[in-house]
Amino acid sequence: MTKENQSEEKKPNSFQIFLEELQHSPRVVTILAILTGIVLGGVLAAVTSLDFYAAFAISPWEGILTGLEIAWNTYAALFTGSVGDIGRISDALAGGNEAEIRRAFFPFFESLVQTVPYLFGGLAVAVGFRSGLFNIGVEGQIFIGAITSVWAGYFFKGLSPIIHVPLTLFFGALGGALWGFIPGLLKAKTGAHEVINTIMMNYVAFRLSEFMLRGPIKDPTEFTPKSPWIEDSAKFFRFFGDPIRFHLGFFVALGIAFLMYWLLFKTTWGFELRTVGSNPRAARYAGMNNVAVTIIAMSLSGALAGMAGANEIMGVNFRLMPAFSSGYGFDSIALALLGKNHPFGVALSALLFGFLRNGARQMQLRAGIPIDIISILQAIILAFIAAPAIIRTIYRLKEPNYEEEGVKLTGWGGQ
Repeated sequence: MTKENQSEEKKPNSFQIFLEELQHSPRVVTILAILTGIVLGGVLAAVTSLDFYAAFAISPWEGILTGLEIAWNTYAALFTGSVGDIGRISDALAGGNEAEIRRAFFPFFESLVQTVPYLFGGLAVAVGFRSGLFNIGVEGQIFIGAITSVWAGYFFKGLSPIIHVPLTLFFGALGGALWGFIPGLLKAKTGAHEVINTIMMNYVAFRLSEFMLRGPIKDPTEFTPKSPWIEDSAKFFRFFGDPIRFHLGFFVALGIAFLMYWLLFKTTWGFELRTVGSNPRAARYAGMNNVAVTIIAMSLSGALAGMAGANEIMGVNFRLMPAFSSGYGFDSIALALLGKNHPFGVALSALLFGFLRNGARQMQLRAGIPIDIISILQAIILAFIAAPAIIRTIYRLKEPNYEEEGVKLTGWGGQ
């Protein structure tokens, strides 16, 4: 055999090259982290059920079968609650009854409704991370955005929806931007760490919303603290009749995600923001204005969070009530990390979180599994995303030949 033939035999084929690239791909780690989290979530659902231990007392095999059945029923209920009952959807489409079709598709579109605030919040956190800032104040910025948008929604009257809808959304973004501007200014000018400032401003936002609902924006016709209803002209258009609440805000959020992608990766300012975030000293030596970039980045992050609050007012609730946001801002931190702080990744992560959140309610009703299992499932997935070496060890994946992207934050008081 000649040397030429030996070299041809040793040359890897296209399938081997594909497998090699697949092992080095960061997307594989993300997908495996999600799948592993789902498997562990099923195990957790089984071992927290008394039926599992009763069956295990009969025999180990019976316990394993019961555990598998519990895990299957858990995720079947989760799927039905987030996407819908396939049989019911098929029967509704065959029957042609519009009301029944809407009820059959309600879970799917409700999951999309739940996705929207996650998408805005995830983008807010991702912009902060890209600029080297940890904006943990998204929840408070959501509340402030809700306050300013609900005011614009009921105060301005007689406007066309073409004017009133963008105006209300703008006021929501403006309120969130103001709440992000303050810690951004303190960070840039004094070195005060944004984590401490944004945490403190969360509490200020919560108490401020309670004050506003009991005084300046309280509906005088209501005994409990609630704001007036916003004008119809300020509401997002809903595409279908009751009970479906799917509205225009979903497409607005997707448009904002694309705009953030263009801004971050296709513009000079986006390059400066990412440079300041990854290496502030090098950015300063290159002539970039770190102070201005930090302030603008935190303001933009706050504006995106404020849009999440405005979305809940304009598309879902139509008025402001106490504790209207059930942790969207805090969940968005995990969501941004799962999406690798990329707008498109954040959009996909928001869909995952939205479907999990909506399906969890049905899972609790049908399978009797606590809704907290979903929070644990999200935490497990996030832990694997944050520590990709665990996934690589479990599945014996090769180490990447590049530095895996992580969140780079400036130090306490660092620029």
